[in-house]
Amino acid sequence: MITATLVKELRDMTSAGMMDCKRALQENDGNLDAAAKWLREKGISKAAKKADRDAKEGIIFAQIDENAQSGVLAEVNCETDFVAKNDNFQAFVADLAGTVAASGVADIEAALALPKGDGTVETFVQSKVIELGENLRFRRMARFEVSGTGIIASYIHLGGKVGVLLEVGCDNAATTSADGFRDLVKDLTLHIAAAAPAGLSADDIPADLVEAEKDIFRTQLANDGKPAEMIEKIIPGKMAKFFAEKCLLEQGFVREPDTTIKQLLESSGKDLGDTLTIRRFVRFGVGE
Repeated sequence: MITATLVKELRDMTSAGMMDCKRALQENDGNLDAAAKWLREKGISKAAKKADRDAKEGIIFAQIDENAQSGVLAEVNCETDFVAKNDNFQAFVADLAGTVAASGVADIEAALALPKGDGTVETFVQSKVIELGENLRFRRMARFEVSGTGIIASYIHLGGKVGVLLEVGCDNAATTSADGFRDLVKDLTLHIAAAAPAGLSADDIPADLVEAEKDIFRTQLANDGKPAEMIEKIIPGKMAKFFAEKCLLEQGFVREPDTTIKQLLESSGKDLGDTLTIRRFVRFGVGE
């Protein structure tokens, strides 16, 4: 029987991934030494030795289904920009993207466990480590499936340095094929890539980030000589400006800064005779 303790012991010996260790033990009837040798022969232990090296370059990729009803955004890292621009690495990422997009998995753990060739996605990545001589990391992913009526869209900027995945909803099915709607959705992905909002609305901004910002404002105002009772009256106005900069719906549209994204949705909805809603988005920047 292959126990978790045995798998951990092999992992400690080789620094290989948990799933690789489990498979090695299964292939070798639970024999630790034979399993360790199997990992070395596969090149997995060698790949693991590179795992502590920084991998902050790479590519963000997106794949949307032909009906724009589901999509995946993911980041694969390497150590150098030279490798990130290498045709071999880019073909590897494209292959990985196709496997993940077709699978339906929604998180990185499940993605790494997907069957790939004679092994898994995890071993597929490790085999490429040996080939390219750099630490590679399938770092993160997001999958959106349309909830109700709407579409999923993506945008990749700067040759894969920034990626956006977005879901925009509407009430009428006919709207999803309208040119005006499609143009709006494209503009929204471009805006998110450029403006890097921290959340959709104030409710989406992490509480610790909000409190940290308040503390910064308090310190700044105190340094300016403002009394404590006045500082607390000034803070709400400072935070309103902060939320306008960080919340997607409150941000000024990059092409028309005097128009907020919320106003843009409302005016576009009127033109289309529908109600439009940004349901969710995610933005990845390489190495962030």
